[in-house]
Amino acid sequence: MPGKNIHVVPVDNGWAIESEDGAGGRQLYASQEDAIATATEKAKQQRVELLVHGRDGQIRMRNSFGNDPRDIKG
Repeated sequence: MPGKNIHVVPVDNGWAIESEDGAGGRQLYASQEDAIATATEKAKQQRVELLVHGRDGQIRMRNSFGNDPRDIKG
């Protein structure tokens, strides 16, 4: 069973990494770059999708690490 996707979200004084299943709680970071770097490594290890939200809460970037639902050969 694949793991739950990982989100980088804005918080009051920085950025946080959250898993959709809530496991591991919320990890806080001062910069978005630091949060993205750590979340990218976690997503690669867990083979899940990484979703990065902007300050407005909208998804501004997403990347699939081994969980690509498309069935394209080549």
